[in-house]
Amino acid sequence: MENKANLKLPMNFTFSQSSLQDYADCPRRFQLRYMEQLSWPAVETEPVIENEKHQQEGNQFHRLAQQYLIGLPEDKISKMALTPNLQDWWENFLNSKFIGAIKNGSVLYPEMSLAAPIGSSHRLVAKYDLIAVSPDHRYIIVDWKTYQKRPKDNWMALRWQTLVYRALLVRAGSHLTHGSPVEPSQIEMVYWYTNYPSEPAAFPYNKARFERDWDLIETTVKEISELQSFEMTTEAKKCRFCVFRSYCDRGTQAGDWLQAEAEMEPDPEHFDINFEQIGEIAF
Repeated sequence: MENKANLKLPMNFTFSQSSLQDYADCPRRFQLRYMEQLSWPAVETEPVIENEKHQQEGNQFHRLAQQYLIGLPEDKISKMALTPNLQDWWENFLNSKFIGAIKNGSVLYPEMSLAAPIGSSHRLVAKYDLIAVSPDHRYIIVDWKTYQKRPKDNWMALRWQTLVYRALLVRAGSHLTHGSPVEPSQIEMVYWYTNYPSEPAAFPYNKARFERDWDLIETTVKEISELQSFEMTTEAKKCRFCVFRSYCDRGTQAGDWLQAEAEMEPDPEHFDINFEQIGEIAF
């Protein structure tokens, strides 16, 4: 099927790291998912049951971590780790010196959502697994990853999540500080891997990096809002992990889920976000 003519981005469209990553991976996927809002029943990966089980376990781990960080009793939370994977991840979490140091010495904002305007008609939103503010006013963004294989740090550094989460905290972090700005040099993003608890990936920040990142965000949003045609990616291997591949005549066979974890990260739009409670700076 050909692209619809004169298809334009809605004026009030809310961007996220997931939508920007989709656009970077395949503009056509962005169009189908966010503009046409299609639901296409293609299987993302094989084997389906193992993939679905792993995603459910990942969602459950996020809930356990959130409940622990808001102060629920550890023994009661531990009883909800009902699968071998969850039990291993939970034990790694409880025994992690990194997690322990953050919990005992920082002000914690688990499951925190922030938003900021982009231009005059769009905004950017992110839901953070955890923002921890240390006694020396460092802002540590922590994101839980349940990958079976640990990605390379230089690959994670280039993901839109790394770019968006740090830049947005600069733009909207005053929501956490009663109006005081959060400087880029105060921010660090850490990916904590449940299967590799002693090997977190840390990405510090600085002013120059923030300025480049925010400029890229604004440039990309402007580009998307002006596009008339959204082309398919030339990297056909990505289509094996896309639910729209049959729609685009890019094959019917799903890829191996162990090779596709980064392609299947849950979208922030799919979380239960209360937009009235998002910390946001005004237009």
